[in-house]
Amino acid sequence: MNATASALSQLQQLKQLTTVVADTGDFERMQEYQPQDATTNPSLILKAAQQANYQNLVNQVKAAHPGMKPVDLIDYILVAFGLEILKIVPGRVSTEVDARLSFDTQATIHKAKHLISLYESHGIDRQRILIKLAGTWEGIQAAKALEAQGIHCNMTLLFSLVQAAACGAVNAKLISPFVGRITDWYKAKLGSNWSDTANGGADDPGVSSVKRIFHYYKHFGIATEIMGASFRSTSQVLELAGCDLLTISPELLGELQMSTDIVQQKLNASSAVSTTSTFTDENISPLKLDESSFRLQLNNDAMATEKLAEGIRNFCIDTEKLEALLSQ
Repeated sequence: MNATASALSQLQQLKQLTTVVADTGDFERMQEYQPQDATTNPSLILKAAQQANYQNLVNQVKAAHPGMKPVDLIDYILVAFGLEILKIVPGRVSTEVDARLSFDTQATIHKAKHLISLYESHGIDRQRILIKLAGTWEGIQAAKALEAQGIHCNMTLLFSLVQAAACGAVNAKLISPFVGRITDWYKAKLGSNWSDTANGGADDPGVSSVKRIFHYYKHFGIATEIMGASFRSTSQVLELAGCDLLTISPELLGELQMSTDIVQQKLNASSAVSTTSTFTDENISPLKLDESSFRLQLNNDAMATEKLAEGIRNFCIDTEKLEALLSQ
């Protein structure tokens, strides 16, 4: 299309190119945007659980499990929100394992199986659930074991190509590279040298990171789905039109629904396989992905190391806040 406006909203146009996912625990707000899937995390569930319109749901879970410790009750809260979300979306919901288990493979596997069992006890097929795991070495090894047992994983807190490559190597179902948080890091690093013109649009560092992962995956025929996440603006979303999936907050979904500007496809799986670009060429080599190589490559990426650690810390804090809320 060469026109500057379309009869369709940007959200409708985007849905023709990419699977749109709602990034929220506020399931009442997502209905008007009709996403295919939905994602949650400890911060989003904490935010929703504090809203007056969800107090009945929280109280029902607490009443059904009298005397249960908050650390155990959280699983039932997560699943309760997930069950409500699944009444709205036709596809999948992502539910996150306790971030405090990010460096414990066996505990992560145990928790993931427990969450799946709770969903299945309500008649939900496990194919409609994605278990969210941190993109640590231990989380990736947990995904390897879980995927082998038919429990699909959404690898989150993902900031680097080596994390993405390792997730693909263990056949994780889906990865969630964090666009906005990558951009935040570079914006803070550059300070007054940051320019929205020079460092935005197609050159946005968060956008570029996802493009690099997209080209690597398509070049090597990796089946793991790529879902761009953590967006700060509709510009970042639209620069990734054509990505397998994009998970978007209700605020940005609303902006996309209000605009009729033309959406252009920026990523194409078939051309990524063969097209020479900044990110892939005839000589592209697969990354070394044994444990020591993975840890060294991640360590040598200051942004990814810092944002991964920060993300885990913040999810741990919000999980503890949710526990405190449930203990009241």
